[in-house]
This record gives sequence, C-alpha cells and structure tokens, in this order.
Amino acid sequence: MNKITTVLKHHYDIDAIDVSPQQGGWSALAYKVTGNGHACFLKVYEKSRASTPKWTALIDQYVPILIWLFRHSGLKGKIPVPLPTNSGQYKCEDDDGIYLLYDYIEGETIGDRALTAEQVEELARIVAELHRYGEDIPLDTDAIKEHFEVPFLRQLRNALSNEFHHIPNDIQLLITPYTDRFIELADTVDRLSVRLRNSNVKMTLCHTDIHPWNLMQSGRRLLLIDWEGLKLAPVEADMMFFVEEPYYDEFMSVYRKYHKSYAINPDALQFYQWRRKLEDIWEWLEQLLFDSQNAEERKVTVNYLTQELKTIMDH
Repeated sequence: MNKITTVLKHHYDIDAIDVSPQQGGWSALAYKVTGNGHACFLKVYEKSRASTPKWTALIDQYVPILIWLFRHSGLKGKIPVPLPTNSGQYKCEDDDGIYLLYDYIEGETIGDRALTAEQVEELARIVAELHRYGEDIPLDTDAIKEHFEVPFLRQLRNALSNEFHHIPNDIQLLITPYTDRFIELADTVDRLSVRLRNSNVKMTLCHTDIHPWNLMQSGRRLLLIDWEGLKLAPVEADMMFFVEEPYYDEFMSVYRKYHKSYAINPDALQFYQWRRKLEDIWEWLEQLLFDSQNAEERKVTVNYLTQELKTIMDH
C-alpha cells in the first residue's frame, strides 16, 4: 500500500489515512481511499498484465469525451468521471501501474441480481441518451472510431496452430474440442468485418461493455460505470448485451421513445456478438500464457475460460 499512498500524495495531494481493497473488474484492481476528509475510488491497471495496454492506451482520448457527456448531456449523475491530477492530467503512473481516481460512489453493484423494472427503464434511458451523440460532438473522436478490426484473431489463430505446443498440457486438452468451432467463428467474424468496413453504417457513442457488474445503484440513481471501451460505433456494439435478456422488449419500448426508427443491423449484431466471445476467450488464454498467476488465480482463470468455451457451442 505504500506505493499507492505515495501516488496519491504526489499526484493528487491526498494524505490517505485508509486504503482498502474493493472488488475490482476484469481490467483493474480497485481501492477505496479515505483522506483529506472525503472518500475516493482508485483504479489500478497493473503494467505486469498482458491486457493492460488494451484498457489504458486511449485514456487521454476517451476521458475528455466522457467529461463532455457529463457536462453537456443528460448523463450527468449517471456516469463517473476521473478526478484530475495536480497537473491537470486524467491519469498518472509509476513503474508498476497506471492510476485513475474517482469520487467514491456510495452504493452497490447490481452484479448477479436481476434488474428491476425500474432499473431496466432507467438503463434504457441512459443508453438512449448516449446514442444521441456521435461525430457531431465538439471533440476529436477519431481515436475511438470503430474500424471493425480484429487484431487479436491473428494471435488466437497463431496460439492454436504454430504456438500450440507452448500451451500448457491441461489447457491444450481443454481447448482442443473447440478448435474447429474457433476457426468457423473466426472466419465468420473476418467476413463480417470486411462487409461492415465497406458499408456506410451509422455510428454513435457506445459503452461496449454493458452488463450488471458495470451497473451501480446509488440511492435512487442507476449509474453505468467502467468506460474504458467507449467507442464511436454502430449501436449494436451495445445492443448485443440486451437482445437475449428476458427484459429486452421492455428495454426496447423505452429506447424507441428516443430512437423511433431504430432497427437492428443483423450483420453488426452478429459481428459484435462473436467478436466479443472470441476476444473474451483470447483474454483468458492470454492471462494463462503470459501473466504471472498463483495457483488460485490460475484456477479461477481456467474456470472462466471453461465457461466461455462452452458458450460458443450453444449458438
């Protein structure tokens, strides 16, 4: 914790009297920080993790857009924005990590609980408001624009072919039954990538990672958190999270009050659904292949990978 207190003092002038671990997400560790008379929430992206560059490379590009939405859209109070460092930056870093600091939100993550009817309605309003904005906002969106690229597929294919002998034996046994399905889905995603790249599909701002672990209830407010994946993309980048939910019809009845003519683009929907599945599988594999994990961490990662592998056979 000494490193964290040093970072807080040097970059935020916060004298931390308590730093307690919180439940983090896929991308980062999390801490509640108490000091200077108030509480903050610190996200720590460890540089030792293979996935960290993916989550942190565009911080300086997406955070200004997030702040603009907070100030100029109907999302104020519904999204968190990072606190600036002493030098006015959105992030700080040291040899071990990259850090983002937020005001602490008193509330709880929805997590494994089902959304209530009120939460579904509010979530639909949040997503509909987000989708009102696109390239017309007065900020540069080029860095977050979707180009339908799938660079991880090359790494995944290579791991399953040329580098397969480097994969631990237990993981080889786990993934071998799915190899043909990997190839089939990868080919489908590649074809859809080319088709969408050559189309003139409309793009808006999208969160791209909407699930109950990224939703918080704070009093009567519902908040959408973890905006590392903010993109200018077809709305199906968000809609893919709703189409198979039992509340989909209720969600869409609210969403279409704001976007009356919306109809799902089936190519974009399938592209995002399968790209997400393959990308999630690659990230679990990446952790097993390249990250330093103890026995318990490895066991958890293998369990997650096993669950993801089963889902690609269900469709």
